[in-house]
Amino acid sequence: MIRLLFLGLFFLTTLSSNENTNVIQDIVSSHNISESNETTNQINLQKVIYLSIEEAPQRVIKGQIFSITLKTLSTVKDFTNITYELTNHEGLQVLNSIPYRDKDSKYIHDTFYFLVTSSTASLPEFTATLHDDDKTIYKKTTLKTHTLDVVTLNPKKNFANIVATSFELLNYKTSTYDNKHNIVIFNATATNCDISAFKLQNVYKQGVESITKSYFDSKILYYAIIDKKLEYLSFSFFNLKRNGFSLITIPIIVSDDSVTTQTDLKPRDQSKEILKMKIAGAIALLATIFILIRRRYIYLVFIIIPLTYIGYLAIPSKEICIKVGAKIYLLPVQNGTIFEITNREYRLQKEGNVKNFIKVKLHNEKIGWVKNEDICSN
Repeated sequence: MIRLLFLGLFFLTTLSSNENTNVIQDIVSSHNISESNETTNQINLQKVIYLSIEEAPQRVIKGQIFSITLKTLSTVKDFTNITYELTNHEGLQVLNSIPYRDKDSKYIHDTFYFLVTSSTASLPEFTATLHDDDKTIYKKTTLKTHTLDVVTLNPKKNFANIVATSFELLNYKTSTYDNKHNIVIFNATATNCDISAFKLQNVYKQGVESITKSYFDSKILYYAIIDKKLEYLSFSFFNLKRNGFSLITIPIIVSDDSVTTQTDLKPRDQSKEILKMKIAGAIALLATIFILIRRRYIYLVFIIIPLTYIGYLAIPSKEICIKVGAKIYLLPVQNGTIFEITNREYRLQKEGNVKNFIKVKLHNEKIGWVKNEDICSN
């Protein structure tokens, strides 16, 4: 009887062990099949994108913006998009991760822009992925590229740190800053240029008032505070079109007129007001002669009006009250450079006004601009 019990227990244990073993074997087998299928699927993914470089430079200059155009062929006609991953690049700043695309009947032409930031640089590897509405997984295509020959410039001292296809001075203006300095303000536009790198050499103070960054067409409103003794301000940039340095010169013609807008900074004749007074005086003198010759007092009107106008121009600037905490701007530009903040109420001489700004002369003889909202109400 005891033997039969032992035999039954042994039989049940053996059966349970075999079942567990079978379960484990089934799990392992299933896992191996899954891995095998996944590997097979990765290997068997269809290659549908073919990449080649259509345009790319072999030699670039440090600080230059350049482009690379890929020529892409897809064997899938109906797809939604082709995206790229750019990896393993060195000494370059990628300016657009989404390319500028142009299509023809057969090929897609995708253009990327880069800024050279180092003396050594290599192009990225481009990995393209095709997407369609059915969310089908296709094989990715990777295009390997090459290193670049980078030229580092050895410029003169007046180099403004600009490498561009073109750099054009639109307009400029020079005004008095203080007893020892003038301030030069200018607008410039550039193509194929990192305009934010602009910097002058050997000036007292400088800065950007506004900037529009674009590797196609960029713009900048810039100021430089220079010594009163200077008769011109000059700087150079590297001209990619000419493959050499180009010099830009701004003559220093001091004007006391207000800066009206960012696009109206052209130098004006500093004797403009004096010229107006002379013309008015000449008219008054002619009217006096006519009165003496013809004895017709109707010409008195041609004496009174010009003399009144001369008196108006000769009126000294009035004082205005500036609030505590008012910001004194270098130029009448929104979000412009602030060079002083008042710590108490000031009464300053008004020199002029433009739009929402009033031009004032500070106690240290510097010229600045205050917003209308910072003028005392009483």
